[in-house]
Amino acid sequence: MKTIVVRYQVKPDHAPENQRYVGQVMAELAGVRPEGVDYRVYQLDDGVSFMHVATYADGADSSAITSLASFQEFQKTLPQRVAAPPSGQDATLVGSFTPGR
Repeated sequence: MKTIVVRYQVKPDHAPENQRYVGQVMAELAGVRPEGVDYRVYQLDDGVSFMHVATYADGADSSAITSLASFQEFQKTLPQRVAAPPSGQDATLVGSFTPGR
């Protein structure tokens, strides 16, 4: 399993636009439904920070998200929205709890 975490801040007047782009990516993912991919995007309490968490099961296509047309459009327009460049890192799961599983 591989997990990538990306954090960035947008300019305050661009937060709603960023949410729309994220929604378009999620809608396309829902249509494509790539196997073994879990993708979550969080907007933090400050209203301008976003955190993307992509987890790929072993053998899953690690380009399943980045190859989407909606994600490419998101990336293309990101430089105009961000206040500081995104910071991405690989992450290792050290614990997890999901009730009912």
